[in-house]
Amino acid sequence: MAVTPTVAKGAPGIPARWTSSAKSGVGTALSAKSPLWFTISHGILNEIYYPRLDKACTRDFGLIVTGPGGTFSEEKRDTLHATQPFEDGVPGYRLTNTAIDGSYRIGKRIITDPKRPVLLQEVTFAPLKGSAGDYRAYALLAPHLVNAGMGNTAWVGEHKGKRLLFASGRGVSIALASSLPWGDCSAGYVGFSDGWQQLKDGGVLDLACQRAEDGNVALTGEIGFSTGNDTVLLALGFGASPEEAADLALASLKQGFEPAAEIYVANWRKFQARLEKLDRRAASGQNTYRVSTAVLATHLSVAKPGAAVASLSIPWGFSKGDDDLGGYHLVWPRDLVETAGGFLAAGDGRQALQILAYLRSIQQPDGHWPQNAWSDGTAYWPGIQMDECAFPLLLADALRRAGHLPRAALADFLPMIENAASYVVRNGPVTGEDRWEEDAGYSPFTLAVEIAALLAAADMLDACGKNEPANYLRETADCWNDQIERWTYVAGTQLCARYGVAGYYVRIAPPDDAGAASPKDGFVPIRNRLPGDSDRPAEAIISPDALALVRFGLRAPDDPRILDTIMAIDAELRCELPQGPLWYRYTGDGYGEHEDGSPFDGTGQGRPWPLLAGERAHYELAAGRKDKAAELLETFERSAGPGGLLPEQVWDGPDMPERELRLGAPSGSAMPLVWAHAEHIKLLRSLRDGAVFDLPPQGVERYIKGNTVSPFRIWRFNNKIRSIPAGKTLRIELPARGVVHWSSDKWLTVRDDRTAENAFGVHLVDLSVAGLRPGSTIVFTFFWPEAQRWENVDFTVGIDAPDSQ
Repeated sequence: MAVTPTVAKGAPGIPARWTSSAKSGVGTALSAKSPLWFTISHGILNEIYYPRLDKACTRDFGLIVTGPGGTFSEEKRDTLHATQPFEDGVPGYRLTNTAIDGSYRIGKRIITDPKRPVLLQEVTFAPLKGSAGDYRAYALLAPHLVNAGMGNTAWVGEHKGKRLLFASGRGVSIALASSLPWGDCSAGYVGFSDGWQQLKDGGVLDLACQRAEDGNVALTGEIGFSTGNDTVLLALGFGASPEEAADLALASLKQGFEPAAEIYVANWRKFQARLEKLDRRAASGQNTYRVSTAVLATHLSVAKPGAAVASLSIPWGFSKGDDDLGGYHLVWPRDLVETAGGFLAAGDGRQALQILAYLRSIQQPDGHWPQNAWSDGTAYWPGIQMDECAFPLLLADALRRAGHLPRAALADFLPMIENAASYVVRNGPVTGEDRWEEDAGYSPFTLAVEIAALLAAADMLDACGKNEPANYLRETADCWNDQIERWTYVAGTQLCARYGVAGYYVRIAPPDDAGAASPKDGFVPIRNRLPGDSDRPAEAIISPDALALVRFGLRAPDDPRILDTIMAIDAELRCELPQGPLWYRYTGDGYGEHEDGSPFDGTGQGRPWPLLAGERAHYELAAGRKDKAAELLETFERSAGPGGLLPEQVWDGPDMPERELRLGAPSGSAMPLVWAHAEHIKLLRSLRDGAVFDLPPQGVERYIKGNTVSPFRIWRFNNKIRSIPAGKTLRIELPARGVVHWSSDKWLTVRDDRTAENAFGVHLVDLSVAGLRPGSTIVFTFFWPEAQRWENVDFTVGIDAPDSQ
């Protein structure tokens, strides 16, 4: 009896959700003709991105198998998965999914067509019990067009005499074609009338369900496997219209898998061939170096050369809906500079330079970079992180020192360098958010990046003949460097007594508060904690972030303060796991699964980060302990998932198979984390060279070898210092031309000093107070000539003993 096609029931479907972030593979064709990126998890395709790597178009794409006696088997849940790349450094994948009950095996080869935006999936079905006629296999595709599951429309249709499965939403369409004729097909609403529900409940598809409009939809099609026809090529085309997507899918089908795979592999071999030979074979048999280089390249944009996202994943995606637009498929300037460092360590200076050029293109008019952004440069989160504003300066100087940015090319980047340096000196040293995107204040990590970046910028300005601005940057860097301990180092605390140390660097100290003797005496709100369990004294929070003071060349690895901090870090944050020791981000971190393994939902409990093992390994290498660094490299690599991809975090509790959590294995956070893979490449290079690859040399020469001390302390409206050591000059920096009206004897005598504008638009004047004795007080206010008004507020700065800092 004929069935009249109708719109499926159950609109708009259940609330849309993304899928697991535990990827076992990521890939792309390295072709401008194929702006398509794919991810793999649990033996099936997950998010596929088009036409930009920050636009997810699918949730997942796998198979359902029905068999004798009405059995129902879902590939991602009911099989054991094995994932292998085509070869070292080539992220085309062979997947083998074997039914847990031993009834069948599915083999797959997955690539994107280098000639067009089409995902190619060659699937072979092999019955292990019974015959092919006992089984039916169905392709199940969940569109999420674009970056959202709701608002999609799916239908079964024809194009040029061929039957295809279609979906469209938000200006993008997809079309799924098969080299074997489709059998029964349906389009339905997820959770009500989709093919999964129909096959699970009744064993057959409802042929009346041929269209599902404006909802969370799914497409299902029976693959025409039969005896002698055990292999199918599925081509998923992407385009601006259904017709375009269908034309592309059919063109790839006509071409076939092998010609596409030949070009795909050749593209990747060409990329890998130009890199440094840092190859390393892990116990798993994987070439970990080539895994990492492939991960970095896979996360690069086609439309915006030099852009790269932090991860083609959404942390805890299975619990996230359409309100989580970005996931980690966004550009973070910090992660991007780290990625560039990975390319540079791998010998690909050209790609690192392209990243610098992209960063120049998205720099904001005032000189800063957005907290994160879409690949087209549109800002996403509104925060200001001073390390992200300084990191591009370090990248530019690293490229200059490596010979990739000669003087003529450096001149092209000079406006970017000057604007960034100006922003840092005007707005530092306090950051609006630390590198973990949480708290404002004085962060040892951010301070290290800012100071190193100012020194690097000074060298670049010198190279361009701009010596006076360069000297000002060095003076500011020196001043900030002198105060790192006043801002962030504590002594005589309860933790000091507990761990037997004289002192340690805190994770972050809040901005100067009149109620605290110094920033480190204040309180820090810990994010991602339950209400009432957030504020902690700054001295109670320790972090491996302090190792940045060594990594960026400001403190020696054997500095007693660093050594004591290492002892405190290990006592407080080291976690022994089957693969070796890893570290938590900081005391009381709340970014991770809950204790019961349920996903992070705004609160949780932070888990160990493999990335931090790489950072610790670099510290050990700097300290001359290459053997310990090599051991930590092993730990780092053993923290990877089955596909060799490095996760953001690993699970540190008892095994919870029902939540797919295993001690020492990846948690539900992002995987792969591109930053971690860049750190891995840099560590391989550092171990080969016997020295930290990305250590900026300026701080080492200036502070560790040269013992440079600043004669200044700087007062600004955004950094109102309350005291200076005796013998220092007080530098006043203002945003506009002004007259400093001041006294050191309670207004008995008064001086008026006019500011002068420097090359960065800073209006400054140095007050001659170096001869004042401890206990003296400087009081001052301002007259603004352009506005013809007084500030009408008095400010004070006390004189401390010379050794108070």
